[in-house]
Amino acid sequence: MVEAITDQNFDEETDNGVVLTDFWAAWCGPCKMQSPVIDQLAEERQDVKFTKMDVDQNQETARELGIMAIPTLIIKKDGKIVDRLTGYTPKEKLNQVLDQYTA
Repeated sequence: MVEAITDQNFDEETDNGVVLTDFWAAWCGPCKMQSPVIDQLAEERQDVKFTKMDVDQNQETARELGIMAIPTLIIKKDGKIVDRLTGYTPKEKLNQVLDQYTA
């Protein structure tokens, strides 16, 4: 399951373990392509928490993180940003990136 998070709970929801946050917007075409990939991974991987944040409704976190293009995927491990992917990322590549932080 992919959990929708907000500016108010971003830190709390992404501070433990490996967490991928998908920064997206409803009007974004590549975001619509990315979303099913994230949903599939959320079902397949129990070692990663998957969250998503609508940048139109939650501009503060996106601004603080310097997100200028979407989709942007931020990966945090124990509260620290360890990776950032901008633009559509295929499932295979995303799995490889996540494997670096869960091994």
